[in-house]
Amino acid sequence: MELTLDFGFEWSASRPIARRVSDSPPSFEQIVDAHYQGLHRFALSMCRSEATAQDLVQQTFLQWARKGHTLRDASKVKTWLYTTIYREWLSIARREKKHEQVEFEPDVHGAVQNDDDGGNPRVDGVTLQKALEQLAPTYRAPLVLFYIKELSYREIAGTLGIPIGTVMSRLSRAKDQLRAVLLRLEQNIIPAAFRS
Repeated sequence: MELTLDFGFEWSASRPIARRVSDSPPSFEQIVDAHYQGLHRFALSMCRSEATAQDLVQQTFLQWARKGHTLRDASKVKTWLYTTIYREWLSIARREKKHEQVEFEPDVHGAVQNDDDGGNPRVDGVTLQKALEQLAPTYRAPLVLFYIKELSYREIAGTLGIPIGTVMSRLSRAKDQLRAVLLRLEQNIIPAAFRS
């Protein structure tokens, strides 16, 4: 016995099912528009040079133009771009040998003491930028990616090529170091006569 259902419309075998508009991958221009400023700020925070930051961003988008089509999951575009720009920065830093990568060891270097009375330093954008520039790239990168770019621990680990535990450890140390730098900057900015 053959059962046939007729709903009053015909499916054309030659007509493909249309994809939803939201399923289409973003164009190159859309990706540049969405991520250029964030990538530029991240690059600038790492290299502290406008020209180098622009080169890093251009190189990252060049890599996307060449290899972006291989990305299978469109939701991973942001992570792919930040991973690429970070790797480009590392290759430049290695070539120039400007920054020595040293892990902070509390036993060797001494623990950062927080002598304040529980209050945090007052911070404006300029002071924060100065403080971030004083951190080693090893600590600055995860801090910027987590708090400013709002990447998850897993995304940061993938971007920097380090384990998640190392991300958490570096973030903790970076926060301690940043707090100490901000307190030092605050003491230098506020005249001694006005300090409590």
